Amino acid sequence: MHVRELYDLSGKTAIVSGGGSGIGRQMAEALAELGANLVLCARKVERCEQAAAELAELGIEAIGVRCDVRDPRQVQSVVEETVARFGRVDILLNNAGATWGAPAEDVPLEGWQKVVDVNLNGTFYFSQAVGRHMIERGEGGVIVSTASVAGLRAGMEGIGTSGYHATKAAVIMLTRSLAGEWAKHKIRVNAIAPGWFPSDMSKWVLENLGDEMRGTIPMHRFGGPDELKGVIAFLASDASSYVTGQTIAVDGGQTI
Repeated sequence: MHVRELYDLSGKTAIVSGGGSGIGRQMAEALAELGANLVLCARKVERCEQAAAELAELGIEAIGVRCDVRDPRQVQSVVEETVARFGRVDILLNNAGATWGAPAEDVPLEGWQKVVDVNLNGTFYFSQAVGRHMIERGEGGVIVSTASVAGLRAGMEGIGTSGYHATKAAVIMLTRSLAGEWAKHKIRVNAIAPGWFPSDMSKWVLENLGDEMRGTIPMHRFGGPDELKGVIAFLASDASSYVTGQTIAVDGGQTI
């Protein structure tokens, strides 16, 4: 098979949680450019609807729907709506995320719970719902979760994000566990660990500690608007057909 064919996603359908903006929007664009139809979902549905309209101009079908990943009923509804509209789910990108900035001794219970519910529980709810569909269909599929370099190393002094670090490390282990369980069903499960990319979530840190952050990155810069496209294209397509249970860091060398 020609290498271009390995990356072709024509006729595939992908769900992208948190796909309306930031790195989720960037990776959704990559899937669309390779031919995949898209269901973008998030609590702020307006962003998803706008992104879907823009990406549909690439010649694919795309819709935006509302979903709070903390609610398994809403997650199941998105999966059912996707199957009703497109007939199947081939690719799931778990990208919805949350953080809470405060020293560990000051993090309120509701802050901790929010981060756990979105980053870990939401990833499990979507993986479980889509995994069940893929197992029942019997044709395999791909699940990719957005972890973080925060799941691979501790944070910087002065940035209190213990819940974010803990949950992203858990996503990495969940990825490995699901990959082992579902390999027999031809479902590949991998993760991406982005470093520092400009986004709503990282805005405060980059604006206030940007110079210090760049000093921790061997490439001395933050990630750009196209620099997650290649890795999601690889993991979502047949180009990575013998890859499962892995976490790929895209971080300018920060975790070397």
